[in-house]
Amino acid sequence: MTLCLASQKILLADDHAIVRMGFRALLEGAGACVVGEADSGEQAVRLYGELLPDILVMDISMPGIGGLAALERLRARYPNARVLILSAHQDAVIPVRALKAGALGYLCKRSTPDEFLRAVWQVAKNQRYIDPELAQEVALAQLSGTADPAETLTEKEFAVFLQLAKGRSVGDIASDFNVSASTVGTHLYHVKQKLNASNAAELAVLAMRAGLMEA
Repeated sequence: MTLCLASQKILLADDHAIVRMGFRALLEGAGACVVGEADSGEQAVRLYGELLPDILVMDISMPGIGGLAALERLRARYPNARVLILSAHQDAVIPVRALKAGALGYLCKRSTPDEFLRAVWQVAKNQRYIDPELAQEVALAQLSGTADPAETLTEKEFAVFLQLAKGRSVGDIASDFNVSASTVGTHLYHVKQKLNASNAAELAVLAMRAGLMEA
């Protein structure tokens, strides 16, 4: 089946220019119009408001607030936004979080170019798309709620958890999320309590075990 994306306006968000170049070539080859590119979650949200694309294709791991927090911020402002989330991680934790936050599709970046275009095409039709290799695992995780070791965290706590696991400081996180350091400190306290962790190093280990960070 030939997938035609003619007339579809697409915004790309990925912090690697060469990756965006590859996505642009694939999309334009299928007839889509790439109206803009972002290299951070904050820029993706800002450009979305300026360009109002049909679809936002966004990586989950970017500098600043990252893809998940950007998705949450975007959906709060634009409830009908159609977003395809991409990730290098092949596990159920991030897809479940992304779908709960309002993403319409989720694709692992290890997928083939044809599968990437199929994912964009399906999201363009306002239909949910899940990476075929993850679909069963994601479905089971959503039913059982047991795949995510951080399932007890709220969305904001989970976003802070990811940033802390990367070694970001409370001050840096507060600046990125436009909140006070005391607010981040409160989230940090709850994260440590819920995950039974005492410091950032233990949070990093938990994140790696959950497949949220590269070892």
